[in-house]
Amino acid sequence: MNVDYLVTGGAGFIGCGLAAELMDRLPGAHIVAVDSLHPQIHPESTRPTSLPDPVDLRIMDICDGAAWRGLLRDVRPKTIIHLAAETGTGQSLDLPTRHTHVNVTGTAVMLEALDESGSLPDHILLASSRAVYGEGQWLDPADGCPFLPDQRTPDQQRRGEFDVVAPSGEIATPLMQDHRDTPSRPTSVYGATKLAQEHVLAAWCTARSIPLSVLRLQNVYGVGQSPHNSYTGIIGLFHRVAASGEPIEVYEDGQIGRDFIYIDDVARSVAAAVIDRPAHSRTIDIGTGRATTILEAARLIADLYKAPAPLITGAFRSGDIRWAVCSAEGLEKQLEVAPLIDFAEGNRRLSTWLRDIKIIG
Repeated sequence: MNVDYLVTGGAGFIGCGLAAELMDRLPGAHIVAVDSLHPQIHPESTRPTSLPDPVDLRIMDICDGAAWRGLLRDVRPKTIIHLAAETGTGQSLDLPTRHTHVNVTGTAVMLEALDESGSLPDHILLASSRAVYGEGQWLDPADGCPFLPDQRTPDQQRRGEFDVVAPSGEIATPLMQDHRDTPSRPTSVYGATKLAQEHVLAAWCTARSIPLSVLRLQNVYGVGQSPHNSYTGIIGLFHRVAASGEPIEVYEDGQIGRDFIYIDDVARSVAAAVIDRPAHSRTIDIGTGRATTILEAARLIADLYKAPAPLITGAFRSGDIRWAVCSAEGLEKQLEVAPLIDFAEGNRRLSTWLRDIKIIG
């Protein structure tokens, strides 16, 4: 059976949003989603209601070679959208085997099964992560030169030394992450596995003459993100705390910078990338190009619920980076997509949804 799109992790947050977007753009498109319905994300292990009814959901573990071989005897995908992954910076440090197995071995198992099936796709798209950059590039204000900082150590952070310091000794200025000039130096196991995914797929796709799209996503949030998974979705966590009337606890000094992009804008970006297939391979950063500090995010969300002001705790998480904001130039030029939902509007929508599903009162 020929299918238009095979989506791994297709019952997840991005998978459901993408399926709806593809069906809006391409009525009648045949989409097969594969997903393990992991209880960390799907506590009842049931099909999510946000996954459009026409999508053919197959429950399977992407690390199971026999399951892949059985699927590919029945399904011949034109495009594979590889979303399935173990996520979470902190969790990956505690469970490196799990993250490496799913993200790296699972990808390799999929590729072996594709070879064995004799049915190669016309295009593979990988949802990668801004985590591959690590701390990225910073600017030394003394001489205006970019540099690559060392990873911040737990000892530094325990002393409250959260800023990135330039070689001159001055506080450095962050630069936009851009795949064209920002080296990949991940600081977490999760980031390392996502970079390994990119390398494995690039080698295999080049050898098979299959175009590869690598989309490096910034921090995705919004309606549909699992409210049960404590390892992802800091924005959802902030909503639950503020709705309870408690102050949101903010790590470090509150000046961690992130590029929050709403799920609808991500779904539009991924859909555009699969519809406009490249001739060869490409990498695109997916973000808004706008920085929001964690303290700014916490204040905005606290105000939505008239909750107490956030508390800056000085706590930190190993593997976290200080600043991650990407250039939106590639997204707009290559895919002709511009993010439409600003951070305030995205959080209003998320608050309404959390109330509707009775996660908050």
